[in-house]
Amino acid sequence: MSSLALATGSLALAAPSQAVAPAPQAKVITSSHPSWATAAADKGAVSASAQTSVTVYLQSQNAAALAQYAMAVSTPGNALYGKFLTAAQAKARFLATPAQIKAVQTWLTGAGLHITSSSEHQIQVSGDAAAIKRAFGTTLHQYSVKGHLLHAPTTNAVVPAAVSSVVLGVSGLASSAPTVKPTYVPVSEVAKSTGASAKKGIAPTPTCSTSWDQKKVTGAPAGYTKNTYYDECSFQPSQLRQAYGITKSGLTGKGVKIAIVDAYGSSTMLADADQYSTNHGDQPFAAGQYTEVVTPDQWNSQAACGGPAGWAPEEALDVEMSHGLAPAADVVYVGANSCNDNDLQAALADIVDNHLADIVSNSWSGLMYSNAAGDGESAISIAAYEQIFEQGAVEGIGFDFSAGDCGNNSPGAAATGVNCDPSTTKAQAGFPSSDPLVTDVGGTALAISDKKGDYKFETDMGTLLSTLNAAGTGWNPLPGSFYFGGGGGTSDYFAQPFYQKGIVPDALSHTLMTGATSSTAQRVTPDVAMNGDLFTSVWVGISDGNPYSEGGYGGTSVSSPEWTALQADAIQARGGRPFGFANPEIYDRAGTKDFNDVVNETAVKGQPPLSAIFDNGLQDGSLNAALVAFGRDYGLVATRGFDDATGVGSPNVNYLNSYKKH
Repeated sequence: MSSLALATGSLALAAPSQAVAPAPQAKVITSSHPSWATAAADKGAVSASAQTSVTVYLQSQNAAALAQYAMAVSTPGNALYGKFLTAAQAKARFLATPAQIKAVQTWLTGAGLHITSSSEHQIQVSGDAAAIKRAFGTTLHQYSVKGHLLHAPTTNAVVPAAVSSVVLGVSGLASSAPTVKPTYVPVSEVAKSTGASAKKGIAPTPTCSTSWDQKKVTGAPAGYTKNTYYDECSFQPSQLRQAYGITKSGLTGKGVKIAIVDAYGSSTMLADADQYSTNHGDQPFAAGQYTEVVTPDQWNSQAACGGPAGWAPEEALDVEMSHGLAPAADVVYVGANSCNDNDLQAALADIVDNHLADIVSNSWSGLMYSNAAGDGESAISIAAYEQIFEQGAVEGIGFDFSAGDCGNNSPGAAATGVNCDPSTTKAQAGFPSSDPLVTDVGGTALAISDKKGDYKFETDMGTLLSTLNAAGTGWNPLPGSFYFGGGGGTSDYFAQPFYQKGIVPDALSHTLMTGATSSTAQRVTPDVAMNGDLFTSVWVGISDGNPYSEGGYGGTSVSSPEWTALQADAIQARGGRPFGFANPEIYDRAGTKDFNDVVNETAVKGQPPLSAIFDNGLQDGSLNAALVAFGRDYGLVATRGFDDATGVGSPNVNYLNSYKKH
């Protein structure tokens, strides 16, 4: 008799004496009353007519089964490996049922709240203070916090017993500031940090090297080493394809679909991408190869998030890098309605609910812990993201995230880093990038050879910046100040996932970024890395209502779509079979020839750093020159084997070709 039959038989025999299931209980939403909402800061009730927007997250029918299937289907050697479900099957088996959703909607509308959107993942509502009180059993007050007037419930919210098992959590009852930001920086930003009189011998117009150490600087003040060369010119996609072995592999991503998630949307993305491809000798998108999912009439929080203009360069970078490294792959851009978690989650959920892609690039990340308005990333929000990531895994959809551009995200890094969040409270890994259910993509500085542009070496993405002094006779300061660096590190929130065991050194997994020792092994990021340094930048073209122009951009915003596109090429190599959640497969190849082991030799050996002179040409009669030291990330370093700056390393042609054998 099968185990199922045995179990069923025993249940049948015991039926007469089975206990009655306990009645459902009301659910208290822990921490919905934030710690900063103190009696001393209380300024009284919010206006009776004030409208508040709230997101109610829905719980999986069977969260444990969803998590188990997500891992089984993603793990090589497991009997379920690669046996993905359709979106319809996944939703029917794991997500909230129509009846459950209807019950939650009835509760919310019965309290007087208005539903603005609804899915199997979340229901967004709005209403006045009275409706909020009827729904959640708490009153909204205003609180004076760090010079800001914020709203929050006076007590923890309560969900009624009838729907308590369906509700995962609630967000929006308390004020919060978005911590998510795009992870790009334009090269033009460097000019704001430089500017000095020209020194004889340094080029009076913009100049750069076509390969590492190609163009020597003469007449410059002494730097870190005897000889200094001009920084490499910004890369175009064909150079990246050559360096990482894509050209040699012959792969193009044909038959694979890439999704890109950012906030809002550019008005001219397809035209810009086509112009960019043409300018750099590549084919533009074919008819129907690029599509968009954007809802401009629902865009919100534009002032807090930087608006469409602030996100347009990110979108252009992501689309152009994805198409550049996987030119035959389909690309769908899914624009979230803001940079708030609920809207980003809704965009990700749309992809898995409708199986819009095989792999998703996300060039944005935020802080786990922040002293901005709010308390940082909440456990409820993290759980909501993870439910989406798990659903993606069971459907064969993987998620890639940028690791960030501020080294270890500490206040020390944020003091001088150009793309840091000043609200950080301590050294920390970012989120969602550090989540064990996603692939965290770190950054490197790529050096190419002077012949065919082949791969020469990489070091970790981390630069010190020194500017030319007013007399043009020296660099200030020397050594330079931290300016830009890839993210990563040891999480104090997430335990070590199974795929990192035996790969990540104990010295990393048991040492938190604050220096404290952890008795348990923890998640360490990034997982992989590719070029992203601001001083080994890539060309990006954009107009978005303005005249089309191109400029150099850097950041792990570059690294994420590079990796996603290369994974699309790898999926093509395996006959179109998607990876889904790719980390178990990645770590199975750690330490092999499939990855370049990125090692910062100068830092490991205590030698002067690799360096170059960045020259942005004349502006306002002054030479914008800077001395750049490479491989000096803040608090992170690339060592032999797995490290917290570049993970298992960067991929190469061996990685791509290995999938042709399966």
